[in-house]
Amino acid sequence: MEYREQANDEVTIDLGALFSALLDKIVIIILAGVVVACVTFLGTKLFITPTYDSTTKIYVVSQANSTGNLTYSDVQLGTQLTKDYMEMVKSRTVVESVIAELGLDISYEDMCEKISVANTTDTRIMAITVSDENPKMAQDMANSLRVAVSEQIREVMRVDEVNVVDEANLPDKPARPSAFKNFVIGGVIGVFVAVAVVVLIFVIDDRIKTQEDVEKHLQLSVLGTIPMVEEKGKKKTMKKSTEKKR
Repeated sequence: MEYREQANDEVTIDLGALFSALLDKIVIIILAGVVVACVTFLGTKLFITPTYDSTTKIYVVSQANSTGNLTYSDVQLGTQLTKDYMEMVKSRTVVESVIAELGLDISYEDMCEKISVANTTDTRIMAITVSDENPKMAQDMANSLRVAVSEQIREVMRVDEVNVVDEANLPDKPARPSAFKNFVIGGVIGVFVAVAVVVLIFVIDDRIKTQEDVEKHLQLSVLGTIPMVEEKGKKKTMKKSTEKKR
C-alpha cells in the first residue's frame, strides 16, 4: 500500500502495499505480541497480590399469615423484600459488628469494598461474597457476616427465619487476577501496537521509491534508471580500473 498525495491534497493508501508492508514485518509484530504477553504474565505473577473469594448463601423465610401457611402473595412479597435484605448486608451495624468480632484493623468503607451481594432472579436466596488476600480470613469474614446480617434481618424486618443454604467455603484458588487472561490481553495489545506502528511509519513515509512515485508526485516522465551497485561490486570495479592503469 503506498502513501499517495494528489495535486488536490487528497491522500490515498494502497491497501495492497500496506498489506505487503505488514507481511514484511510479521516476525516483528508476532515477537512484540509475545514479549508484551510474557511481561504481562510475569508482572501479574510477581507484582499483583492474588485475592480469594468466599461465598455463603442464606434463605429468608417471611412471616406466615394467620392460618400458619405461606400464600403466593407472601412469597411474592418476600422476593421483593430481598433487595431490602441485600442492603442490610452492608449496613454499618452489620459490618462494624463483623470488624469487632474478628478484631480486624480495617475501616468500614474498606470492609464494604470487600463485600458483594447477589440475588438470583425470582428467589429469596442471597449470596454473600467476601474477597481477601487470605483465603481463611475471607471464609471467616463471610461466615461472620452471614450471622450478623441474619440477626439484623430478624430484628428489623420481623421475619420468621433466616436459613443457611451454604456455609462459606475455603477457596483454594485465587479469584483474581487471572494470569492467563492477562497473558492473552497483553499479547493482543502487543500485536495491536506493533501493527499500529508499522501502519503509521508506512503512512508518513513519503519518500519517492519507484518510477510510479516520480510520475505521481512530480508529474514527470522517467527517462532512465541507474541500478544500485553493491559495495563489493564497487571494490571489484575499482580494482580492475587500477590494474588497467598499471
